[in-house]
Amino acid sequence: MNLEELKKLREKNFLKHKKKKKEYYLKKKFTNKSKSKIKEIDYSKEFNSENFKSKIKEIAKAQKAHVDDRKELIVAKINEYKNRKKEYYAENKEKRLEYDKEYREKKKEELRQYRRDYYQKNKEKILAKQKEKRKS
Repeated sequence: MNLEELKKLREKNFLKHKKKKKEYYLKKKFTNKSKSKIKEIDYSKEFNSENFKSKIKEIAKAQKAHVDDRKELIVAKINEYKNRKKEYYAENKEKRLEYDKEYREKKKEELRQYRRDYYQKNKEKILAKQKEKRKS
């Protein structure tokens, strides 16, 4: 077999595999749809003026119960996050302080250079404004 024949055979097998895979997923999708029949909701009946308040109260109670069930877990996760954050900052305090110091120095130099350039560009305008302020 030469290289071209091998390439064609490989392509043929790959397409065959793709087709088989697609059929499998379509079959799986179809069976899942038939198994899980979602109850149709008639919103006009569910939320008409007679049932609206009771439905809203029912929904609110269900949501509150769900949050109450998970409250301890949520609080525990928040506290764990706070503790991890404190530990991280305590461990990397020196690095952070050093980085902040370098950053401030760098920005200070950039700001000085910007002010110099700005003053050179607008020297006449600045001097004119200063003269006006001195007169008044």
